[in-house]
Amino acid sequence: MSRVVVVGATGHIASYLVPRLVRAGHEVVALSRGTREPYHPAPEWSRVERVAVDREAEDRAGTFGARVASFAPDVVVDLVCFTAESAAQLVEALRPTRPLLLHCGTIWVHGPADRVPVTEDEPRRPVGDYGIGKAAIEELLHRETRRGGVPSVVLHPGHITGPGWPVITPAGNLDPGVWRALALGAPLPLPELGLGVLHHVHADDVAQAFERASTRPAAIGSSFHVVAEQAMTLRGLAHGVAGWFGREPVLELVDWPTFASRVGAEHARTTHEHVSRSISAGIERARTLLGYAPRYTALDALREALDWHVANGQVDLEPS
Repeated sequence: MSRVVVVGATGHIASYLVPRLVRAGHEVVALSRGTREPYHPAPEWSRVERVAVDREAEDRAGTFGARVASFAPDVVVDLVCFTAESAAQLVEALRPTRPLLLHCGTIWVHGPADRVPVTEDEPRRPVGDYGIGKAAIEELLHRETRRGGVPSVVLHPGHITGPGWPVITPAGNLDPGVWRALALGAPLPLPELGLGVLHHVHADDVAQAFERASTRPAAIGSSFHVVAEQAMTLRGLAHGVAGWFGREPVLELVDWPTFASRVGAEHARTTHEHVSRSISAGIERARTLLGYAPRYTALDALREALDWHVANGQVDLEPS
């Protein structure tokens, strides 16, 4: 049994990971900013030590790393680190005891794909603050491990999907009207001939990978993609979702200016962020070294998310 500190413990991934760790016999300390309940309730939470911590405030004060180290962890799972400065503070505090540090990255460390499937060894050419920050953290942690300091593993999820929060739709954005259009047979505009690629992953599959990484010494010093078995194009996802309702999608394949005028600037910007990368990430390394075996296809993950949204009044699929 290990003592595991999970940072960001009531978010998407940890809602599944923490119960998994408890069932595996680990002692879990769950750090989160507030008292929000996990997205996915489970009886195992009654056996978890929950601690409210404002990471941003403690990072500014220079105390967060010491706070984590004070719990004397064997393993630290960091799900909410976004800058190299924040990671460096945590690493410095953990260096005297050298627990295993598992970091949540993103497939966006790659930037736009040149070759697919993208492997973990592709050169890092991220665009945007999020991907750039995560790539810098990845390099810092691997450098630390190579030097004999804190041992680390970096997991790069795709578009995390599941019940309880907005998920990336078959149009590559967060517009709930996409679901309605596909369910009711209304026209759905898509850019780039609908051939942009998305690589979803269910949050529980990401949790599976973190749980496995915590007990695989051979994984130390490596990065791993954590995604569904296959990526899918926008039009492929649209056909799959429409099929749930016995329909063929009514797709309107348009240029970018037309797409933006139809869906609005914010949704168009989100779609462009995803389509411009079109990452299809390979998982062979995760299969081999972690024993990772995703349970959900991209469509399975989206179906579970949509069912939750409908049941909770977040998406209306009824005809007007």
